[in-house]
Amino acid sequence: MTYRVVQWSTGNVGRHAIAGIDARPDLELAGVWVSNPAKVGRDAGELAGLGRDLGVTATGDAEALLALRPDCVVYTSMADVRLMEAIDDLCRILRAGVNVVSSSPVFLQFPDGVVPPEMSDPVREAAAAGGASVFVNGIDPGFANDVLPLAVTGISERIDQVRCMEILNYNTYDQATVLFDIMGFGRPLDDVPMLLRPGVLTMAWGSVVRQIAAGLGVELDEIAERHTRLPAPDTFAVSAGTIGKGTAAALRFEVRGMRGGEAVVVLEHVTRLRDDLAPDWPQPAGAGCYRVEVRGEPNYTVDLRLLGTDGDHNTAGLKATAMRLVNAVPAVVKAPPGLRTALDLPLTPGRGLL
Repeated sequence: MTYRVVQWSTGNVGRHAIAGIDARPDLELAGVWVSNPAKVGRDAGELAGLGRDLGVTATGDAEALLALRPDCVVYTSMADVRLMEAIDDLCRILRAGVNVVSSSPVFLQFPDGVVPPEMSDPVREAAAAGGASVFVNGIDPGFANDVLPLAVTGISERIDQVRCMEILNYNTYDQATVLFDIMGFGRPLDDVPMLLRPGVLTMAWGSVVRQIAAGLGVELDEIAERHTRLPAPDTFAVSAGTIGKGTAAALRFEVRGMRGGEAVVVLEHVTRLRDDLAPDWPQPAGAGCYRVEVRGEPNYTVDLRLLGTDGDHNTAGLKATAMRLVNAVPAVVKAPPGLRTALDLPLTPGRGLL
């Protein structure tokens, strides 16, 4: 069976999603939505950097795309700075009877116990009204801290703690809004960015912690946050801009699922903008990695190393996010209506060997 898919946005993740849709023989790109008027009328292949046309031109007309009655929308529009607008987008698509796989808003990965019901209920209600399903995922939050750690625990006799880590240098991540405005890099250390305001880390990654606990049948007492930032020793440039001496250049944070005073499920990020920063913090396998540590009997460490064919680990991360969504399309289309999570869906492998 071939599934007709609309790609919603063509940014850092969306352009990789277009390539992924084109690569799967069971998916057909039916349309592309863009917010930038300069992209309207351009071919999807050009927007994705494929070097060839796909015969599908981009449009800013959402109603026209929904009127095509696609089987699924791959939604990759940024939600970090437009949260309610993104929720409205998802509700609009779902009410039209169209299934959705989405990279945002990230708390919808597993919202129960993470955000108030009024933030997730509209999406559930829209899905019920349209008879459609929605799956929010990616690489992180997503595969690296839902399917991967739960799979590793499947060979455990006893589990004392599950820790999921992202250890990456973001120097080639060309997204100034995320790096500077949301994460606070290149800003004074006494300036509290959006990400580090109380409760925001939990809203973003509490879903990860809650979902792992639910998968293991563990009841958490609470979720706690902590973070550390380090300054740049000198001024240097990254893809997104300039990091001034003394401004934030390394960030380490934890979102901790607590039970009986102990952290039993931990989401940790170790983010540098230069490899030589914070040498005493955890180091990646290869150029960058996602790491799962399961402590108990026995102890396990699994490193998922990232490297794109262009030699960049951040490219691999963006493509992984896109392909987690694209490869889930058939399973989400077949799923019962509603907000689906990784605990609901079967394994969603890629397709084909060259």
